[in-house]
Amino acid sequence: MKHAENLLIEVEAAQPSRGGGTVAIGPTYKNVIAKDAYPTLNGVKTLYELFTSSAKRYARNPCLGSRKQVDGAAGPFEFITYEETAELAAAIGSALTAVGVSAHDKCSIYGGNSAEWMIAMQACNRQSVYCVPLYDSLGENAVEFIINHSESSIIFVARDKLDTLLKALPSAHKGLKTLVYWGTGDEKRPDAELVAEHAGIKAYSWEQFLALGRGAPAPPVPPKPEDLCTIMYTSGTTGDPKGVMISHSAVISEVAGLHAFLKQISYGSTITQDDVVLSYLPLAHIFDRSTEEMFLSVGARIGYFQGDVRKLVDDIAALRPTLFIGVPRVFDRIYAGAMAKIEEKGGLAARLFHWGYRRKSARLKRNIAADKATPVFDKVVFSKIKARLGGRVKLIVSGGAPLAGHVEEFLKITMCAPVVQGYGLTETCAGSFISVPDLSEMAGTVGPPLPCTAFRLEAVPEMNYNPAGSPPRGEVVIGGPTLFRGYYKDEAKTKEDLTADGWFHTGDVGELTPEGALRIIDRKKNIFKLSQGEYIAVEKIEAVYKKNPIVEQIWVYGNSFENTLVAVVVPSEVGLTSWATDAGISGDLAEIVRDPRANSYVLGEITKTAKEAKLKGFEQIRRIYLDAAQFSVEHNLITPTFKLKRPQLLQHYKEQVDAMYGKKKE
Repeated sequence: MKHAENLLIEVEAAQPSRGGGTVAIGPTYKNVIAKDAYPTLNGVKTLYELFTSSAKRYARNPCLGSRKQVDGAAGPFEFITYEETAELAAAIGSALTAVGVSAHDKCSIYGGNSAEWMIAMQACNRQSVYCVPLYDSLGENAVEFIINHSESSIIFVARDKLDTLLKALPSAHKGLKTLVYWGTGDEKRPDAELVAEHAGIKAYSWEQFLALGRGAPAPPVPPKPEDLCTIMYTSGTTGDPKGVMISHSAVISEVAGLHAFLKQISYGSTITQDDVVLSYLPLAHIFDRSTEEMFLSVGARIGYFQGDVRKLVDDIAALRPTLFIGVPRVFDRIYAGAMAKIEEKGGLAARLFHWGYRRKSARLKRNIAADKATPVFDKVVFSKIKARLGGRVKLIVSGGAPLAGHVEEFLKITMCAPVVQGYGLTETCAGSFISVPDLSEMAGTVGPPLPCTAFRLEAVPEMNYNPAGSPPRGEVVIGGPTLFRGYYKDEAKTKEDLTADGWFHTGDVGELTPEGALRIIDRKKNIFKLSQGEYIAVEKIEAVYKKNPIVEQIWVYGNSFENTLVAVVVPSEVGLTSWATDAGISGDLAEIVRDPRANSYVLGEITKTAKEAKLKGFEQIRRIYLDAAQFSVEHNLITPTFKLKRPQLLQHYKEQVDAMYGKKKE
């Protein structure tokens, strides 16, 4: 095991300014492995080569797994082999050629994660077609926008998304000629073919398209490393989605960097052909896409969830994954659910849990490995919680947003496995930094850079962040071979975020720790000034309030015309209904949140949290509005990676915000 300061190397000294301006630029850092050259993947240069190589080397290995529905219940995972997956990809690729899809055309894929999703994507790689994912949870307007903006000529769609897609087809551009649908459900869709035909589009079932390809086999059209493999649209927090152009070489560099990092920190044996991962985070995001490509590169197994997050626990129990990747929202729910059950049990069981928790926490702070710190407590106390992830997880990875410190500690203690946070963006192929397991100084950080990443910090004078300060702080700017090629059809935005010499401005503010790890502390754009002149770093404040278990979701708001903060809080259903029962308040959550006593209770609880965290007076929330309905992608209030869409939240809750400030002025 190595410490982070041994993994980080300065490769270029600090610069006084950028482009002749006045913005100070800190030193350029790389992982020590990348001092002379970035790692490669054993001669493999494209994703087509990656999968073809694995299909030959691991032909009989289980590859993609799914659960068949029998009388309304999911059966065990059944896998097709690498050899079978390759045959299916070749058939779908041949069918692409048969319907006139050529190299560098765009192919949209719309639906939840599934074996068909992966096979269609591998078929695109085989024929040098650019895969354009559509988010599973996007509405028809965004679907229509992406199909038209990308100029997709064919779309694969899950049967349960057909209705949404069919509404968008009449407005689709003339170049969209083919539709292929997969999945179970209504076997007769008289409207699907008719609507598609009316829009000038030929519809096929998955089985029909396979038969077409098998009847007209076509040779592969191997891509070049610099060719795009995908145009991945990010929803962003404002405006239309942006098409991030990602090359084969970028994703290959990401996979090579992940393997090199695992080996570097003595976790090289973590991912082998014997491992298995549950695919439930959207394949339309680069985080899951890169993870699955890494698994394919070593002949490991990928099991696809049923498509319903409410059945995720059942899928985990059936698959028993060895690697578990997630986003903070998933882990927050695991934490809240487990802690609620512990408090509900009370008595000796709760006292034993808290005793073991404190004991293990102390040992983890001494850098004793999570699976060796308290073996007796692991077996007696924590084993049931660990079983929630299947019982054999060897590594837990969180990404997409910062993981709260108390949730990170909870996972390390109860899951008896290393827990690491990663950081990156779609524009950097997701994984740019990953924390080092079993080192207490890594807690709350995203660790050092992966061997495929270079980075530096640039000053943000208006927020008093300086890369020459102690500690060094500034906007995180990333370079290296995993960078995207720009935004599709948006040269202005590309020039704004991506410099001519290959540096991407993330908009995130980071701090470099003495151990050589990066800590994300702020968002460059998410800062505003109150009327008295005080600056508010709103994400920092939200992170403090989210530590209170009564808070499920929170959006904090303020502006330069007001001198206090207000917030919309979605409370924990378990926590608030439990309080309501004790307080003699009846009804479901929607009724409870309308009771003024509930508002006073939640405000009082989160105010205690703010004071414990020593938030300044102007940083504390003075009024709240309680809502039983969660912020969702469907209502356009959060992105698919659970980032708040602040302008949309303000529009959605404008009446409530006005009322909160109106009460303040009376």
